[in-house]
Amino acid sequence: MAQVTITIDGKAYRMACEEGQEGHLETLASRFDRYVGHLKSQFGEIGDLRLTVMAGIMVMDELSELNRRIASLEGELDVLKAEGNGAAEAQHKSEVAMIHTLSELAGRLEGITAKLNTRPSQNPAN
Repeated sequence: MAQVTITIDGKAYRMACEEGQEGHLETLASRFDRYVGHLKSQFGEIGDLRLTVMAGIMVMDELSELNRRIASLEGELDVLKAEGNGAAEAQHKSEVAMIHTLSELAGRLEGITAKLNTRPSQNPAN
């Protein structure tokens, strides 16, 4: 395990993390420190524990909102996938119908061509 020192509200904390995750932990700590600093600027010195709890609640509120948005976007994605599948199915049916119609027309044209080829030719000079 790697060790990293982070600073929250001017106080250093030694934390353990997975190897290679030191920078990520430092970034998270820095973001959390901004929450604590924001609250401290609004409410003043109200105690470390209270500031930390309030900052944690703010983070959880943001997380809750993001989870709600993700769920909404996943719902929209499901609808779009279903519409895409429906459109693909409709296109396939349309292509099958077009192939059938073209086959019928080709058969008719072959029939007309065969009739024209079997007719005795009429010579306009006679």
